[in-house]
Amino acid sequence: MVDIGAGSVDAAARAIDDACRRIGFFYVVGHGVSIELQQALGDASRSFFALDESEKASIAMSQGGRAWRGWFPVGGELTSGVPDRKEGIYFGAELPPSDVPLHGPNLFPSAEMQDAVLAYLDAMTSLGHRLMSLIAVGLGLPADHFARTLTTDPTILFRIFHYPPDAERWGVGEHTDYGLLTMLLQDAQPGLQVRSRAGAWIDAPPIEGSFVCNIGDMLQRMTGGRYLSTPHRVLNTSGKERLSFPFFFDPSWDAEIEGYSGTYGEYLVAKVSKVFPALGTEVLP
Repeated sequence: MVDIGAGSVDAAARAIDDACRRIGFFYVVGHGVSIELQQALGDASRSFFALDESEKASIAMSQGGRAWRGWFPVGGELTSGVPDRKEGIYFGAELPPSDVPLHGPNLFPSAEMQDAVLAYLDAMTSLGHRLMSLIAVGLGLPADHFARTLTTDPTILFRIFHYPPDAERWGVGEHTDYGLLTMLLQDAQPGLQVRSRAGAWIDAPPIEGSFVCNIGDMLQRMTGGRYLSTPHRVLNTSGKERLSFPFFFDPSWDAEIEGYSGTYGEYLVAKVSKVFPALGTEVLP
């Protein structure tokens, strides 16, 4: 558990560096994202997922086009080619319509959801910059290293996932994240598991007031393997519905990535197009 709201910057940076080297996951508290905002987001999400599918389909991803926004039903997203046991909504930075893949306006089902999501995007983007500053210090770099060189205009992706109240199969199969940093808000129901270096699966239960953070494939590559992009999975065995809110803080769209022959945007499009094959033609150039 890393408290970034108290104590020294160096102490927090050392704690994050140690966690990133050992397992690639850490809990963070003292983050400054208000509980009122988290509750508003949870309330709006529960109201939406309680709707009939015909109503949820009013913001289906097929309507989001190249912006890659909107709702998908249970089984509509793939992990390693296997349908997930969850439904969800995709969001990103609120932008005008654009021909650039993954750029454009969000699809909101209600004013309450719009207000909560837009405020949450702002709060989590600020937290992402703060955590990447601590990661830079832990790596022996200037605190503003990533903000100057990689995340000046970060690519932000936000998901709200709803897991049915059963354990019919994995909610999300084993995978790693492919960006820089993931910050996850969980509701009160457990489900997240992280694979240790020895191959054992470790529960990462929700802890009130915290976010679970993990390193993605891109940061593992950029640190030469010093930091670990660790496999994880989700199984909802609680017998209750489960909500989770992963926020992905990634390099600027046009950032040139060392060791990759292209920009981060090109890398990202190639990855996400495998998640929804039916929509791939909407995003691929």
